[in-house]
Amino acid sequence: MFVAPVPAHGDVVIGRDAIGRVLRISGHPELDRVSLSVWQEGRCLATFRLATGDIPDLVRSLVAAALPDAPSAAATA
Repeated sequence: MFVAPVPAHGDVVIGRDAIGRVLRISGHPELDRVSLSVWQEGRCLATFRLATGDIPDLVRSLVAAALPDAPSAAATA
């Protein structure tokens, strides 16, 4: 099986819950999208495509989940 390398606009976050699990973040500015893909040992398990305009809400949601006292996305909208 061939797995394409992470594109120039992207990164990989190594998971801590399972050996070989990573989150690939692939930017596609020409499509105004970012793809979030969960990989396990070279196999894509799931992909979510996010409009770039929705990224601030995602970041706020991640912060709120990690830091419960932080403002939520709804509170700052």
